[in-house]
Amino acid sequence: MTKSLPRIHRFAAARLSPEGEYGLHLTVGVVLLLLAMAGFAHLAGAVVAGDPITRLDAVVADWLHAHARQGGLLRDALLVLTHIHSTPGVLAIAACVGIWFHRRGHRYWPVALVTAVPGGMLLNVALKHTFERARPHFEEPILTLTTYSFPSGHTMAATVLYGLLACYFARQATSWTGRLLPFVLATLMIGLIAFSRMYLGAHYLTDILAALAEGCGWLAICISGAATLNRRRAARARRAAGTAPPQEI
Repeated sequence: MTKSLPRIHRFAAARLSPEGEYGLHLTVGVVLLLLAMAGFAHLAGAVVAGDPITRLDAVVADWLHAHARQGGLLRDALLVLTHIHSTPGVLAIAACVGIWFHRRGHRYWPVALVTAVPGGMLLNVALKHTFERARPHFEEPILTLTTYSFPSGHTMAATVLYGLLACYFARQATSWTGRLLPFVLATLMIGLIAFSRMYLGAHYLTDILAALAEGCGWLAICISGAATLNRRRAARARRAAGTAPPQEI
């Protein structure tokens, strides 16, 4: 025991150090992933078992649909927003962001983008076919969709796309206001897209919550993985040259 304590201490210190290839950044990413997985698993279990939250799903869906049927500017605006953030729309936005990253000379932000957005969409499709939950059903639907409902693909895609952009701009900022503002704007955008899916009758509340958990967990591990690749490259450069500073992803 006395021999192993120093090793445990060194291991813990390395995991909590802001420096190093596998330091604090990777530890935070893994912790966020585990928390997100726990939240997603809890919601999935509740949906499969038909827990009381699924009754809340029906109440919220019926209430929103009753108001959405009245039409108006809000419904039209949310229809435009939800169509822009369909699969082709999100992939087009992500492609533009990737080109912009490349032109700015970033090497690992494009890696994080590709794994987070297209990779996250594929993960979402796999989860939909795993749970096979039917979408909300109404006599006069606003949107008619034949795909499965749990978790929300629009919400998950928005979470990884705008979450990644928020992380990027926060990292470039030099003040606390500049670091906080991107996350506030990303949260508002993700919230609007998530609300549009419920308001238009495409998803239940638990579909949205599960997609948020899924997206946050997936994004955390994608950014942490890209940062780890960047730090490993920087460490190799320092070992080779002795003075090469680490570069931003």
